[in-house]
Amino acid sequence: MGRILDRYLHRKTLGRWRRAAQQAPNATQSELRQQREQARNLRGHLDRLIQQADTRLLRPKIGSVQFSKPVGTDWSWRPDLWRGPLTQPGAASAPRKTVVDDQVSLFHDCPLSQIAVRQIRNRGASDLAPFSLMVEAFSFEGSFLSVSVELPGNAALNLTREHLMRVETLIECENPSQVFARLNIQHGPNMEKVLRSLDPSEASSAVDFDLAHLPLNERRIEKIWLDLIFENPEMNRIVVRDLTFCRFHRADL
Repeated sequence: MGRILDRYLHRKTLGRWRRAAQQAPNATQSELRQQREQARNLRGHLDRLIQQADTRLLRPKIGSVQFSKPVGTDWSWRPDLWRGPLTQPGAASAPRKTVVDDQVSLFHDCPLSQIAVRQIRNRGASDLAPFSLMVEAFSFEGSFLSVSVELPGNAALNLTREHLMRVETLIECENPSQVFARLNIQHGPNMEKVLRSLDPSEASSAVDFDLAHLPLNERRIEKIWLDLIFENPEMNRIVVRDLTFCRFHRADL
């Protein structure tokens, strides 16, 4: 009964304000003054409700880990920065090492520090990641600018040279810019690095890192991280809309 009554009252309220809007050209000034005050009070509550509803209902859902994976994937991951809100969303004048969160850091060697980094909300219907990482560089006199993402410990669990590590990115640049992805694997006192170039003509790009050719000590893998390296970032706005990792076994020949 409560729902039926709510629907009835809602229809009556809509009808009242519809009639008031239609009769406004012929209403007296005292009536208009009263109706305007009532409408303003009502609009304040409606605006707050719409804002909260948009925040909670906009796609994609916060915490989403959904993305496409190859057949045979035995580990996959989307970093927390792209999944949920940060307590500190960014920095306006980023120092040479800026810790964005426990997994993501920004590195550069520009003495001017005219670099901003912050997390922003994804609102596109086609977005799979709830959040993006935005990097803005103005006057840039350094030699490098990179975003480093440390993979969790379970990424190295049972990792072998028979695996392929896939990194998929969705990057938008205000001005055309070359972006490189470098996978770093520390095993004991040694470290292996594999560099791949991302296609600058495509916003979405996936690269596979083949571990078969690395002199990798599988039993001593201690740390894995990825560097996204941006070439000539001056006067550019770079948005990493999504970043995902997965690993899978190479097909048997």
